[in-house]
This record gives sequence, C-alpha cells and structure tokens, in this order.
Amino acid sequence: MTSGPITPPVAAPHTAPLAVKKPHRRVHHNDVYIDDYEWLRDKDSPEVLAHLEAENSYTMARTQNQEPLRQQIFDEIKSRTQETDLSVPVRRGNYWYYTRTVEGQEYGIHCRAPINDQGDWAAPLISGDQIGLAGEQILLDDNVEAEGHDFFSLGSFDLSDDGTQLLYAVDIEGDERYTIRIRTIASGENLPDTIPNTSAGALFDPSGRYLFYTTVDDAWRPDTVWRHEIGAARDTDTSIFHEPDERFWVGVGITRSRKFLVIEAGSSVTTESWLLDASDPTGDFTVVWPRHDNTEYDVEHAIIDGEDRLLIVHNGGGAVNFELVSVAARDPQGTQRMLLPHDPQIRLESVDAFADFLVVEYRRDGLTRLAIDRHDAKGLTELEFDEPLFAVGSAGNPEWTQPTLRFGFTSFVTPSTVYDLVVATGERRLLKQQPVLGGYDPTLYEQRREWATAKDGTRVPISLVYRRDLVTPGTPAPTLLYGYGSYEHSIDPGFGIARLSLLDRGMIFAIAHVRGGGELGRTWYETGKTLTKRNTFTDFVSCARHVIDAGFTTPDQLVAEGGSAGGLLMGAVANLAPELFAGILAEVPFVDALTSILDPSLPLTVIEWDEWGDPLHDAEVYAYMKSYSPVENVRAVAYPLILAVTSLNDTRVLYVEPAKWVAKLREVGADALLKTEMSAGHGGVSGRYSAWHERAFNYAWVLGAAGLNPSESDS
Repeated sequence: MTSGPITPPVAAPHTAPLAVKKPHRRVHHNDVYIDDYEWLRDKDSPEVLAHLEAENSYTMARTQNQEPLRQQIFDEIKSRTQETDLSVPVRRGNYWYYTRTVEGQEYGIHCRAPINDQGDWAAPLISGDQIGLAGEQILLDDNVEAEGHDFFSLGSFDLSDDGTQLLYAVDIEGDERYTIRIRTIASGENLPDTIPNTSAGALFDPSGRYLFYTTVDDAWRPDTVWRHEIGAARDTDTSIFHEPDERFWVGVGITRSRKFLVIEAGSSVTTESWLLDASDPTGDFTVVWPRHDNTEYDVEHAIIDGEDRLLIVHNGGGAVNFELVSVAARDPQGTQRMLLPHDPQIRLESVDAFADFLVVEYRRDGLTRLAIDRHDAKGLTELEFDEPLFAVGSAGNPEWTQPTLRFGFTSFVTPSTVYDLVVATGERRLLKQQPVLGGYDPTLYEQRREWATAKDGTRVPISLVYRRDLVTPGTPAPTLLYGYGSYEHSIDPGFGIARLSLLDRGMIFAIAHVRGGGELGRTWYETGKTLTKRNTFTDFVSCARHVIDAGFTTPDQLVAEGGSAGGLLMGAVANLAPELFAGILAEVPFVDALTSILDPSLPLTVIEWDEWGDPLHDAEVYAYMKSYSPVENVRAVAYPLILAVTSLNDTRVLYVEPAKWVAKLREVGADALLKTEMSAGHGGVSGRYSAWHERAFNYAWVLGAAGLNPSESDS
C-alpha cells in the first residue's frame, strides 16, 4: 500500500455550470427569503435537465483522474463477492424458498424446492458457489422482468398459503409506485389481474381468494387499504380503510399465526392497529387500542395457555423505552397483564410469537440484543456473543410451529452470518456466512468504541474499524466518519465488502451515533428532533473533534458521509465546522429542508412535521429550522470538497435540494460537485453491478478527498 498527497483534479474541459438566478420570494411569518434556484424544481423542463446533465459532465471531467481507482475498487468488490450465490433457504409450507444470483446478472432469481421430509426443519447447508437445490422451481427471475428497463425494484412478493400462486409488484421508474401481478406457479402464466400505482407490501389472505394492498395519495403517502378479489375487475375493489389524517401512513399485514389480518396506521409518534379474523376476509376490521397522541404500539398474536392473546409493545403511561403487555384478543381494551415492565436502560423494540416460544428484541448499551422465552419458568434467555461491537436480529421465520429461530449476526469484522437456534436445546446451527473471496482475514481488523463529549456534556458513542497493520492509534490516518441521526434509526456495526477497499488502503471507518438516532433508547431520539435537532449536528462535530484530538486523524484527512436525513447532517456540519473536514459526501441529501417542510403539497411533508416540527404554522419552528437548513446557511467560508449524489426520480428527497445546494455553494467559491442518476430513486441505481460502480465512484472520491493519491492507491 502506498499513499501520498492528492494530486489536483485534472483540468475540466469547461468551467463549473452556474445556474441562472431567477429570484423567487418565499414569505412566512413575516420573513422574506429570496430563493434564486427554485426554478430547478421543474424536472420536466428542458432547461433543468440540461443543467443537470451539464453538472454530470462537469463532475465526470473533474474526477477523470480517479477513473483508474474507480475501476480498481469496482474490480475489488467484484473479486471479493461470490457472484453466483444462494441465500439460506426459508421453510414455508411444503417448500424451501430462496433467492440466488448468477455471475454476470444484475438481479436475483426467486426459487423454491420441495421438502422431502416434512418433519425435517434443518435448513439445507449452502456451500461454495452452489447453484440451487434439487427439484428447483423458478418463481420469478428479476433479470427477465427487468429487461428493457433502466431501473427495477421489487416491492411486493407473497405466496398463497397453498403454494399455487405468486403475487409480485414492480417499480420500473424509481418513484416507489408498484404494479401488482399474480402468477399461477404451475404454468408460469400471469392472471389478467393487474393493479398499478400501489405502495409496497401487498399480500394474499389465507384463503388465496383475495389480496390486500395499499395505494398512495398525491403526496406519495400510503393512505388507503384495498381488498381485491382475484379474477374480478379492479374497479370492483373495495376500499376497506382510508386514513384522512395526513400525518399517518397505513399498511396491511398478517400475523405469523395466520389468525389475524392487521392494518396499522402510524405517524412518527402515534400508531393505531385494526384486526380482522383472517377466516372472514370480507368482514370488518376492529380497532385494538384507539389512537392516542404520542402513544405508539405494535401488536402480535400469541396463544398462551390455550387462549388467544395479543402481545402489545407500547410506550403509553410514561413507558418511554416501551414495555410489553398482553391482552385478550376478544377484548383488547380490557385487563392487561404486564410481561416486561419499562426499563430506562433497555429500549424494547419488538416481540415475535411462535407456537412454543417468544422472541424479544431490544437495545442495551447501544447494541441490539435477542432473547428467547420458552414459555417456562426460566423467563428470558439472552443470546450472548463475544465481540465488543455487533448487530443481531431475527429474520426468515414465517412458520408458526417451527422449532427453530433463524437469526443473523454481523459486526465490522464478521461477515453476515445466519444461524438457526434450536429453541428447545439452545443449539446454534451455523447455516451460512457471507463469503468474502480472496483470503479475507478478520484478525487483521480492529473494532473499538470511543466516546466523544458533546457541548452539553452528553457522551456520544463512536464505533471504529481499521486494519491493525496499517493504522496505529495515535498516528493520524485518513478517516471516513459516517452519520445519520434521525427517525430513531440506528446505524449499527455491520460488515461491508466494499468497505474493505477503504480499510485495506489504511483508512479508518467510523460511525458517529449521534442523537436523533435510536442507539441509546427513545430519549436519545427525542433529544435530536424538532426543537432539539441541532444536537444531531453538534454531536457529529463533537465526534469529529474527538477523532482528531484522540490522534486518529487530522482535518486534512477527515471525510464525512451521510445520506438522506444524514445528508441534512452533512450540509449542516459543512456550515457549522467546515474547518474540520477535507471532504463531505452527501448522498440524496435533505439539504433544502425548510422549503420542503413548508410545502404540504410535496411528497411526505405533513408526515414529517412530527419529526422536524411544523414551520408552516409555527413561527418558532420556522426560525429554528431556518437557523440550520443547509441551503439557507451557506456562507463565505472555506468549505471542504463536497460531492452531492442524487437521483432524478427520488420521491423522498427531491433532486432539486442538492441541485440548489451546489448552486449556492458555487456562489461562495466552494469546490462542490453534483452527480445525478437520471433513472433512479431514493435508493440509487438498481442492479448490483450498477450499485458497485456507484459505490466505487463515491469511495474513489472519498480516498482522494482524504489525501490518498488515486494514481498510487492499491490494496
């Protein structure tokens, strides 16, 4: 490995595009703001599209000298990835279901194979580049479905209980509107039923006669649940639940027991669930607990001592970190039994019920935990792991009567690993660990926890990983500091093949677990939202100062990264402490936050008021958001290098936000680049090879910004 000062970018064949100023007055609460770049919002305008294309051309020209490194990183990701691969099969009914990939193909292939011994719950072990299981039947080949489209995303995938029909829904634009189709598995032919413009998450009822799906309103909010009778015309579909409150999303699901269909309406702070006995799919749903502002709850069906019970995880009555109670399914608003009381040190997240045991997931000390209750007097048994940082969670457990629990484990140094736990004995069966080709040695890497001290004295955790032989704590090294900090979403330590291309070049990767996330419980979230949102930004700055002061890095070697709401974080810290960073990578960044949250006609805005506050009707919120919204606070300072990456069809954070931001940064002389994917959505490009190229582009830029010479870096 060699490194050295970054060579200046090659001279661009043209100067940076300068967006024309077209002043637009925004007036709220007696405050007048002149927005010169609001015209960029019209994505159908030839002038706007021409500007975005010019930005793309400029970005590619400015980063042309990084092309060899980009290709090298892509090749590294590809060479370390087992391209022909198979997921661990999941049992449902009489079949093992799995998804496999084939070298050279962008997308997965969804398959199943028959189970010969119905008493055998031991999942088939997957080895090497195994192609499939005996008796394989292809249900859906995403590569075939994606032919002729620049973008492809699967939003619904469900099987009828008798295993004869497949429901699937696809998005070919990136705007998260899906078209549902139903396929007869035996023939491979689709039924005439076609339902466009749906949200994700459609499913069959247990009888297989009906399907339930959701549609969205003009603001892209899932607001209505529908029932469709298979074979009937769509215009005969029945609207069974409509949510008029613009703060709430709706979704539909079914309990693992297949006993109840469930509709959930939820805002950021309030939820309400409705149940229907699944044996009567045309019946009326009934409410579990009527909604109460600032009370959230989740419902799970269990059978305890022969009685149908509902297990409810909720935060009512002062249970800030949530508690678990059970109620009679026939009378959910009646007497409650306390199962797990509130604990200020533990953030209770979910409970899963099976015929013979319960699974509880929670957070303690900033890490995810998993515990089993076997319906005996011993209570909960927590699964233990011997790494200082990790993430664990259950997944792939559709069967009510299964005697095993499927769970996944990962850390910064341990590739994603899938186990089956034999609940009765506690035996763990290793089913598969993510292959890392090319001789990956986990002992070369060190993971550790540091704590920064925020401005108000709060201790903020930082997770780090680096190569022991390339990084010596106390000797500064290039560092990528990642942050998010919104919606109580936690950024947990996990393995990444692409990240090895940074670590193996001597770079430190770190996560700043700032307030606004959920790593340290509900209060950690509550103190990083609405009128305390600035804590998210100042926490990140404190983390940056800590890794500098502790000798891990220097401002000339430190790059920050964040996406979506984490992109807002990037824009805010660029304004707050530009001197701490050599570069900032902002992916689909929410950098024109105030403009968006002021406009209830934009997708998802009203829903967001619980997260950010309502600046449209509250002058205090308006002033507070204006004090940190990145576009409004660009100033004449020396900014670090900035790369903003966005997608034209993103419906969550519109491309116009980073386009405006970059235009504003150019006004003050900042070296800012904008890269727009012209056929993608919020998650970026579709297809794994395309995603690897995108990651290679970003990482090459990060290495350059951190001072690693693109022409010299190698692994």
